[in-house]
Amino acid sequence: MAAAEDLFYAEGIQAVGVERLLETSGVGRASFYRHFAGKDELVETVLSSRGQQWRRLLAEGVARRGGGPLAVFDFLADRFAREDYRGCAFINAMAEVGDADAAVYTLARQHKAAVTDYLDGLLEEAGHAGHAELAEQLMLLVDGALVAALRERGPAPAHRAKKIASALLASVH
Repeated sequence: MAAAEDLFYAEGIQAVGVERLLETSGVGRASFYRHFAGKDELVETVLSSRGQQWRRLLAEGVARRGGGPLAVFDFLADRFAREDYRGCAFINAMAEVGDADAAVYTLARQHKAAVTDYLDGLLEEAGHAGHAELAEQLMLLVDGALVAALRERGPAPAHRAKKIASALLASVH
């Protein structure tokens, strides 16, 4: 699982075949197929696990930064500054798969919905009226920052998104 997650994130889902996974992980073919019907099932398991882990890290990171909705962008800035940042695994997966009916695409949508729900909770807790709509707007800023950071390589997109989010939240208070 760890080898698959690292390879899929660094090189892409389509670029990494089962042979490479087996070689890198040291897992035997029989053992692999005992746990997974094939690569697609492994991809789904990896993305599901990654989503849970990422949302936990987000919640912990936001809590360490004061717990407010804008702290999300500080968390992202730190992630974007990492040498191993390769974009959002879920946006990358949707772009690679391209089929909106594919299980991977569905997992990515579910992850994005869960993050939006998390943002909604932060906004509601902070006392923002219309928090559900605001959560959708903040999610758009989050996704935009995730993609821009891949292009720009650094934390600046998170800082810009935070400024926009701050102005948005100030305008509705």
